[in-house]
Amino acid sequence: MTDTSVTPNIIASALAPAPAPIPTAPETKPQRLSRVRIRPARILLSALAILVSAAWVFPVYWMLNSSLLPNRTLQSFIPTFVPIGGSFDNYANALEDGTFYSALGISLSVTLIAVFFCLLFAFLAAVAISRFRFKGRKSFVLAVLIIQMLPAEGLFIAQYKMVSSAGLLNSIIGVSIIYTAAVVPFTIWMLRGFVAGIPADLEEAAMVDGLSRTGAFMRITFPLLAPGLVASGVFAFLQAWNEFTVALVLLPAEDMHTLPLWLRGFIQASATRETDWGQVMAASTLVALPVIVFFLIVQGRMTSGLVAGAVKG
Repeated sequence: MTDTSVTPNIIASALAPAPAPIPTAPETKPQRLSRVRIRPARILLSALAILVSAAWVFPVYWMLNSSLLPNRTLQSFIPTFVPIGGSFDNYANALEDGTFYSALGISLSVTLIAVFFCLLFAFLAAVAISRFRFKGRKSFVLAVLIIQMLPAEGLFIAQYKMVSSAGLLNSIIGVSIIYTAAVVPFTIWMLRGFVAGIPADLEEAAMVDGLSRTGAFMRITFPLLAPGLVASGVFAFLQAWNEFTVALVLLPAEDMHTLPLWLRGFIQASATRETDWGQVMAASTLVALPVIVFFLIVQGRMTSGLVAGAVKG
């Protein structure tokens, strides 16, 4: 016989709401980090990246460090890694050389002229390759690549005879023409990717709104190409600024030396004087300083330009 008095209690307990869960403390950040698995491969790659970065940075640091030390300290068998008690005497001695400012002016003139005309010609060529389909287009692109592969040393004699026959030896114009011709192929290839990465539909939409083809390109496409022009200009600037062999061939006169040729004068030891490596390092820093300043100014646009150029080639 079943006890009917128990049934209501069972039904009531079954219909009663479940008890609320007991709140627990939120998981703290150290507890979460402890559960993250540390991968040995990631640690190894990070250590390798630090070592490679140190190998790149150390020559620059050693140049700056040596430029602040006297020559007798640099000739010691015990290296000095921290320039304690250093001075700027080496910089003062380097700047006292009257040819430094002349070489600086020549280098700036040649580099700025070469970069301007290089960007102008490369920009027009890149637009023609990317926006128009004409006969001989593929042959032109192939010629640009082949010219880029030619060794510069194989062209010295021809370049010298051409410049000499034109009466442009020991002149800024002659060196600027050769620099521009040497840098243009690479710049064309860089700008081609930037121009091709901008859809032509933007220009067509602007033309539908009433702009001409030239107006649509200058008002829509050209502003978008600014990062690419900056990135290409930086590479052209570096190649023209650091060029040594062409300047050595085309600028034999001592009063027409560029900064790389001027720096060579510090390295060459005369019969009565040994090389002052402190002054050499100070002069090297002076040569590298304009490039560093220029790069710091344009590095933001250069980075975005490199990423934009990688979208489409």
